[in-house]
Amino acid sequence: MENQIRGPHPYLSGNFAPIKRTRPLTHCTYAGRIPQELAGGQYVRNGGNPISNDDLGRDAHWFDGDGMLTGVLFRHGVKEGDIEPEFVNQYILTDVYLNAKDNSNLKRPILPSIATLIRASLLSIIVTALRTLVLVLLSRLPGSRRAVKKISVANTGVLYHDGRALATCESGPPLRFQLPSLETVGWYNGRRAENEGSPDNKTGFGGDGIMGFMKEWTTGHPRVDPITKELISFHAVFVKPFVYYSIVPPNLISAKESSYGPMYDIPIAGVSSPKMMHDFGVSAGHTVIMDLPISLNPMNSIKGKPVISYDPTERSRYGVFPRYEPGKIQWFETNPCVIFHTANCWETTSTPTQTETCVHLLACRLTSASVMYSAGALTPPVPKPVPPEYVEEEQCRLYYYNFPFVDGESNETRTIRYQWALSAIPFEFPTVSPSHSMKLARYIYGCSTGAVSYSPALGKAAKIDYLAKIDAATLIAQGIAHSPQPIKGCVDIRGVDEVMQSTDVQDPIKLFRMPKGWFAQEPRFVPRTNAETEDDGWLLTYVFDESQLNTKGECSEDAVSELWIINARNMRDIVARVKLPQRVPYGLHGAWFSEHEIGRQRPFEAIRRETPKTDVDMSSTLSIIRNNVEKWIG
Repeated sequence: MENQIRGPHPYLSGNFAPIKRTRPLTHCTYAGRIPQELAGGQYVRNGGNPISNDDLGRDAHWFDGDGMLTGVLFRHGVKEGDIEPEFVNQYILTDVYLNAKDNSNLKRPILPSIATLIRASLLSIIVTALRTLVLVLLSRLPGSRRAVKKISVANTGVLYHDGRALATCESGPPLRFQLPSLETVGWYNGRRAENEGSPDNKTGFGGDGIMGFMKEWTTGHPRVDPITKELISFHAVFVKPFVYYSIVPPNLISAKESSYGPMYDIPIAGVSSPKMMHDFGVSAGHTVIMDLPISLNPMNSIKGKPVISYDPTERSRYGVFPRYEPGKIQWFETNPCVIFHTANCWETTSTPTQTETCVHLLACRLTSASVMYSAGALTPPVPKPVPPEYVEEEQCRLYYYNFPFVDGESNETRTIRYQWALSAIPFEFPTVSPSHSMKLARYIYGCSTGAVSYSPALGKAAKIDYLAKIDAATLIAQGIAHSPQPIKGCVDIRGVDEVMQSTDVQDPIKLFRMPKGWFAQEPRFVPRTNAETEDDGWLLTYVFDESQLNTKGECSEDAVSELWIINARNMRDIVARVKLPQRVPYGLHGAWFSEHEIGRQRPFEAIRRETPKTDVDMSSTLSIIRNNVEKWIG
């Protein structure tokens, strides 16, 4: 069993600590000039913010916590051309949140922590699972503020599809929220959202079967095609075939029409066992499913292994198939790794003797699962002995894969044509210009650190002190011309310090260094109107000055964050700094919502709300029993 640190949890303290206050749209001051392209739009970021946080000694992980949306709306000012930024943050009103809100019986979250699933013994897993099951059953009895019907905390990502803003997490379906107020509308099943009053009663994600509750679990990173506006998603489950696949076309807004209708819960053949799948690759015509050696399997406990377990002796497998024909999947195998986020995916086609389509994938490749442990303040287990060809240094880099996909029958062995890192700098939380996704985009933006990797020392948290811009197209061309060693090789071997010393204006790697003591979060790209180049636009990111921390490393109640707008073309100029009324904890993924998208949201009949205490039955015999049992369980 892995050891846990003593003292403050690094992902529950400092600016990782949850905040207690939410605000409606609140006016902000700013310095600099806000670009006109932002007028009427809103930047929104998601992240975990546990509401049940009394037991600071509990198992906890950065990926845990109730979802909280934090946004800045760039409202049109009274005078033409003026922009008035407004801050807003709201909890996402999931079943789990509404059940736990103001519930003094709960000292820790209803759901088990990822840290528990990584390190706990069989007995601990059984006890934790029983506690969750009993609390969910108790939520159906009188005296509960909300019945827990779906276990998602919706704390991972946000996206816009077909007139809906959606919050995501892979333990449930997406949850619709309203822009710009960030109020929760309801669960979205791929056809309609709760509280929309839609007459469509057809099933969507999950269907009607006994396994429907599991098949509606949707990746935290669904993709929306910028041309067809289709939503493409997968659903990872604990039973065969272990992965399902869905495509949801739009029916509200104009888009390039597809000849295919909606596809829900199509089984994907060839996945070997239940896996922790967080992301995937989607190009204009193909999809890439990643079957990596990191399992998420409750049956592991019976075998004496954690529910979430990484096996560095197993192979990584990539399943590539045409978007609408998952039955034509082709599998490619290579060395073990962990990938939480893909940056972009596209295809090229050539016909020398037979039609060959190459599917290209850019992803943030980790050589171990150590970040899973450090984010839970856990000591990683002693690594298994592995064959020499699998040994790699600890790293997380932007990595390029080229999968030759031969349409039709072929006896050719399916091998990955190119697989190497583009740069040696640590790289995570990738983003691309939205209009250039699913095709060859020149630039990938993301986060980096002056440390060697994203796996800090035990008791420390990984923080972002550099934003990076990588000219992927140039580095791929260099790699093909002078191919590095497959798998372990790297096109540009410079580290962060060497890149920072470069004065070459054509350097394919550009870094924005945060001032000393300041740290950033995932950036999002917003293009300039009538942009001259692909990178002609801005990066938006929340930042925090840690000089506001006290001697114990904690934030005061009056600590504040800023939203910085950075010139993406030169990766140097901060064109505007929006002063926020409170701090924004270091979180996960965000998105930019344009004025057009905000104005085209679907109507709805109601929003989710907390049940007033006066409406809760606390006097009946069942409610008293429920309350006493819940209090005893904690």
